[in-house]
Amino acid sequence: MTRITLTIPGAPVPKGRPRFRNRRTKAGAEFVQAYSPEKTRSYDAVVRTLAELAMAGRPPLTGPLQVNFVAFLPIPRSWPQKRARSALEGRVLPTYRPDLDNMIKNVFDGSNGILFADDAQITDVVMSKRYSDRPRAVFEIIELDPDAEVQS
Repeated sequence: MTRITLTIPGAPVPKGRPRFRNRRTKAGAEFVQAYSPEKTRSYDAVVRTLAELAMAGRPPLTGPLQVNFVAFLPIPRSWPQKRARSALEGRVLPTYRPDLDNMIKNVFDGSNGILFADDAQITDVVMSKRYSDRPRAVFEIIELDPDAEVQS
């Protein structure tokens, strides 16, 4: 069973909505161009680099996969010390944006084709977000045994 873990430093970045702009070809024809925000592209590049290092030249995983994802968010500086301590102890949980599904989507997109052939292979996901004084995202991929019995 293969297990790969990426620790992505810094505050997790959610997948940004695509942006659009009007463009013109050299021949004068107009069209609309879609593009990802810079912050999304930068985070995607970091994830890709870490994924390539983790795979060390091995081909992407091809079987069914489980993903464990934890987003460790920074504690707001405006919070009083007592509330910040409670957050570090896990008694206060992040219930505001960014959305957890948008954060994991950015990591999926950055590692697609490197850690796994396609994100359609992911059959199980466990994800959570917590506060930390060391913001980061931890992304773990576990190759599942398709012959193992499934609990129902």
